[in-house]
Amino acid sequence: MRLIQLAELLKAELKADTPEQDISDVSSPKSATEGSIVFAEDADTLMDALGSAAAAVIVSHRLGQDANVLKPLLLAKNPRLAFARAAHLLRPEESQHTIHSTAIIDGAAVLGRRVGVGPYAVIEAEAKIGENTFIDAGAVIGRGVVIGRNCHIYPRVVIYPGTELGDRVVVHAGAVLGSDGFGYVRDDSTGEYTQFPQQGKLIIEEAVEIGANTTIDRGALDETRISRGVKIDNLVHIGHNVHVGRDVVIAAQTGISGSSSIGNNAVVGGQVGIGDHATIGEQVILGSGSGVLTHKKVHGPGVVFWGRPARPLNQYLKELATLARLARKPERPRKPERHRGKD
Repeated sequence: MRLIQLAELLKAELKADTPEQDISDVSSPKSATEGSIVFAEDADTLMDALGSAAAAVIVSHRLGQDANVLKPLLLAKNPRLAFARAAHLLRPEESQHTIHSTAIIDGAAVLGRRVGVGPYAVIEAEAKIGENTFIDAGAVIGRGVVIGRNCHIYPRVVIYPGTELGDRVVVHAGAVLGSDGFGYVRDDSTGEYTQFPQQGKLIIEEAVEIGANTTIDRGALDETRISRGVKIDNLVHIGHNVHVGRDVVIAAQTGISGSSSIGNNAVVGGQVGIGDHATIGEQVILGSGSGVLTHKKVHGPGVVFWGRPARPLNQYLKELATLARLARKPERPRKPERHRGKD
């Protein structure tokens, strides 16, 4: 792609004597080649970028406006974001529009144009796969599953019946979507457990990315919903009837119990535990390792919560400081006991 085209697509201001130069990929300054573009966020990284072999540098208006350098600059409001978007624009298109001879596709399944299916993948009856979607090797798409356009289902993903995926969804290897939730009713007389009905749906809206070996349960009677733009890391478990709002980020090894909800634009750190029927408000930040108790409501846009149970970061740090002072406080010497002698 020509440098001037890339600048237009990124809505960046171009400072260059060679706007027609070809850009082939994104790179770090260390591994850049003559066709690479790199980015810089401060003066130090700008010096590294300018000293690299890269063809051009994405930089902020503040750093790049007055820079007197020979290397072409793309001035962007957010250089890191512009660099990430450049990576998508420069990524070579994968030619995956073939169906492998070992794939098992039911005759009642509906496949859109340019759908690719890898070796030993299984697509069951009445499943609907949108155009330009690729189902990788060994994946299993259950009966009646709906998958939108431009999705990528990586190897050995299992998608149960009753699951719907929107457009541009990415599901990484080993994920399981739409399995039964953990809901049982105990018979007090015998101690036995009977499964509560797990017959709802799992709805995953557009532009969601789901990490490897993550599991998301279907609703019990209604639905589990993962809203548009959510990004889920590896090894996350989301229970039945959970609702995750738009553009939420969830880091690895987090567990979210049934019937909880997370508001739009919240950030959930790694190894967070959320009890059932908990409510996480919009734009809340849950620090790594924190825990939200059952039926607890955590609110406050932009507020960072930490600890177990989770509380505002300022309060948590004060409590830690108090505990540290108590630990350092020297113990008072115990007075010796007086023993009365016999008369």
